[in-house]
Amino acid sequence: MFGDFLKSLSILKKFLFINLIIFLVIGSLAFLYISNVKPNLIKNKTNKHIQTINNTIEHILRLNIKFEEEDIRRFLFSTRFLFQNLDRVILFDNQFNLVGDTDTLDLDPRSFSNRLDIVQLEILNEEKSNKITEAKNINKKKTVSLKDVLTNYSWSKDYGKPFTFIQEGYDQFLLTTVKNVTLNGKNIGYLAISENANDIKSAIDERKTFILRTVIFIAIVIFIFSFVLNRYFLRPIKSLVAYTKIIKEKSRKKTNINELKGRNDELGTLSNSLDDMTNELQKRISHAENFSTDLVHEIRNPLTSLKSASELLHENDNQSQRSKLIDILNHDVQRIERLITDYSQILKDEVALSKEKMKKINLKLIARSVVDDFNNIYETKRGIKIMLNDQDDQEEYFISGIENRIEQIIANLLDNSISFSKDSQKISVKIYKEDKDKIILKVIDEGKGFKESDTKKIFNRFYSNRPDTFGEHSGLGLNIVKNLVDLHGATISASNNITQKGANVEIVFPKV
Repeated sequence: MFGDFLKSLSILKKFLFINLIIFLVIGSLAFLYISNVKPNLIKNKTNKHIQTINNTIEHILRLNIKFEEEDIRRFLFSTRFLFQNLDRVILFDNQFNLVGDTDTLDLDPRSFSNRLDIVQLEILNEEKSNKITEAKNINKKKTVSLKDVLTNYSWSKDYGKPFTFIQEGYDQFLLTTVKNVTLNGKNIGYLAISENANDIKSAIDERKTFILRTVIFIAIVIFIFSFVLNRYFLRPIKSLVAYTKIIKEKSRKKTNINELKGRNDELGTLSNSLDDMTNELQKRISHAENFSTDLVHEIRNPLTSLKSASELLHENDNQSQRSKLIDILNHDVQRIERLITDYSQILKDEVALSKEKMKKINLKLIARSVVDDFNNIYETKRGIKIMLNDQDDQEEYFISGIENRIEQIIANLLDNSISFSKDSQKISVKIYKEDKDKIILKVIDEGKGFKESDTKKIFNRFYSNRPDTFGEHSGLGLNIVKNLVDLHGATISASNNITQKGANVEIVFPKV
């Protein structure tokens, strides 16, 4: 269910959703952390209070101090080192009467410092003590009554154990701990100490502020990253998707893929590759459509001839005429068969070419192999001699190509030259280098030459200018050569010889 939900979201929404989940998890952990910080800090303070209370009770019992105002007052002065860093120490008798309070003592500020200087006790009357207490309680908020707390404490199940409570206001965090004092199993009074633990509040506020700043910072980072992700990555991808849809639907809408092609990153490379692939596919589709149209057109002629000859054959009883009509039928059938065979070969070549890879090959060795094969056939059969200019040339001619396709190019050119040559004529195959290290392959024959003023048309599909041997050639041989030459990044041209009768075809291969 959750996986299906994620799959239905866009990349940007997935990114934001996953970040939201992570954000909530981290926020929950941060909340738990803050919730546990306060109790831990209070516990640490409470432990110090308990230690101080235990030490104070030990001194009271050891010195046999009575819970009377005079004894307690003297005790507070004599043991002031016990109460360092505490704001207030209060003692009650077992009837909850106040018998000692550091807030009612008019002490030198050094009294509860680390110094142990002797400070003289000033005897205060009740009126002066009240004034001092009032002055110390100015600007303090109303606090919980200690007597009420002690009363509840005396009746609680935790009686006898230290009890801590807090009073939290806008500008203070008061921590108070109380415990009863027992002598020989009898309760003789209560001791309460309080501390303004604003450091706890500050520590918690500081952590909250840090977490809040971190949350804001992470939110800003996520926002910026989301903007960058959407602006520079997701939008271009959407443009590429729109581009493919436009091509699929053959729409005339425009996209900004040209802007993407100018980028120097992976998306630019992807855009260029996609555009090149699309253009190549469109070119192949157009090529296949044109080829199919041409093939249908070429087949229609012999089919028409077949139809006419078959109708005449059925109506004609003359044996001589019937023999001629049968020859026409055979000729047209062979012509159709040759067209289909060559067309099938082109399709096979295109499939094979998409799977084969270019590599560095020696053109001279391939040409020598093909020439030797043709000499073995046509030198004996028709006396045609094919010569390769490699007898005294020790140089190697390397090109980047597919070996069997280069063999096919040379074989088709030799087939074409042989078809125009008479018996006992010669055909030359020359391989040499140009000044710029380009490799040149030439096939020169002594045949009739080209009658066309524009020799480029001889490489067109189904083109054939052989009136005396009409139907014996499909007109695809040189077109296949042209396609293979283009595949290798080479150029091909044809012309008549200037110094002798015949024609030559020249292929220029690029430098390796």
